[in-house]
Amino acid sequence: MRQQLRVTGQNFAGLHPVLEPRLFPKDFTDRSERVEKLARKLAANVVQRERQGGSALAERQLIRDSGLLTLAVPQQFGGQGMVWPEIYRIVRFLAAVDSSLAHLFAFQHLQVATILLYGNAEQQRIWLSRTVHEHWFWGNATNGRDNRLKLKRRDEHYELNGNKSFCSGALGADALVVSAPRNHNPNDRVFIVLPSQREGIAVNDDWDGFGQRQTDSGTVQFENVFVDSSELLGPGGSPRSTLRACLAQLVLVQLYLGNAQGALDAAQRYTREQSRAWPASGVALATEDQFVQQRYGELWLHYRSAYLLAEHAAQRLQAAWEKPVLTLNERAEVALAISEAKVVSARAALEITSKIFENMGASATSSRYGFDRFWRNVRVHTLHDPLDYKVRDLGNWLVTGKLPEPSPYG
Repeated sequence: MRQQLRVTGQNFAGLHPVLEPRLFPKDFTDRSERVEKLARKLAANVVQRERQGGSALAERQLIRDSGLLTLAVPQQFGGQGMVWPEIYRIVRFLAAVDSSLAHLFAFQHLQVATILLYGNAEQQRIWLSRTVHEHWFWGNATNGRDNRLKLKRRDEHYELNGNKSFCSGALGADALVVSAPRNHNPNDRVFIVLPSQREGIAVNDDWDGFGQRQTDSGTVQFENVFVDSSELLGPGGSPRSTLRACLAQLVLVQLYLGNAQGALDAAQRYTREQSRAWPASGVALATEDQFVQQRYGELWLHYRSAYLLAEHAAQRLQAAWEKPVLTLNERAEVALAISEAKVVSARAALEITSKIFENMGASATSSRYGFDRFWRNVRVHTLHDPLDYKVRDLGNWLVTGKLPEPSPYG
């Protein structure tokens, strides 16, 4: 087997289980078989696809066919009603294999949550029932810092004009969650649900980030797009409705940790099966080198610290989600837990995805392995919003007792 691996190194990832179960156990109950089956299919050509970039239409169809797009939809609408900690574990598991497709998968559930948090009973029934019965894949155009999109009242309806950037999943989506200020008032923002084929919507294939390359996170143009009053969600404004930002932030945490898992798993397999011991080490195998062992130990500690904080934050979020009425203080405590997880997981993932090469050696930098994709994915996504402000919020709470206020970024 060792000789085979040296000859067919470009297929290295495909010769192994998706993740080492001893290190990264599957903990998403009875859906394990479906999740692992999907992960194996995504793993089959991920290195080649990631190198090419562009939209992964075939792989998005695999996700549709998996039956996993309705995890967050309540059972009363035909969905599976899964709790958030389990959804996040599935996102993390998929991100270890294919971070871009895990991103799209996670954002599906974020859009479902948006309808649950902001929609009235009838809107929830209509849009979520269609999500289940028509096997919808949702995209978004909700970038809170991009105010170029305007919503204006036109007699009995509304009209959208302008552009949105960073619209992950919009390309090839069946429906979109859109956000826009009404009447040029940036403080009066509203969420809108629209079929993606609505006249006047143009989704551009123009995402060119050096990481997360198949997230379809380009721009969307809106030209005189008709919006019925029933397609406006909201108004929101309650502490519970602002959990949407917390949900989104915890998605990022799973993507960081998933890449860290994938990098650690790939590296330790490579070290066992490909790496040669350094001559000065005095040992026969690379795995017996005390410096290799120490470096892996350090990386594992980074990962485990972040993992435990992520699990804790997900449990806190679920408890808040289940409360019909949430206070601002309760919401802020959830946000602080997520901030802890986000900062530590981002730092851990950047460290792990960079330092694995010191254990694998120069040969592992060959592009055929694609090991660099883990770092590039994390580096792009950790720039989503500045970590410094999360650390500042934690410090402010520690020294003054002030809890963070809700914002689009937490």
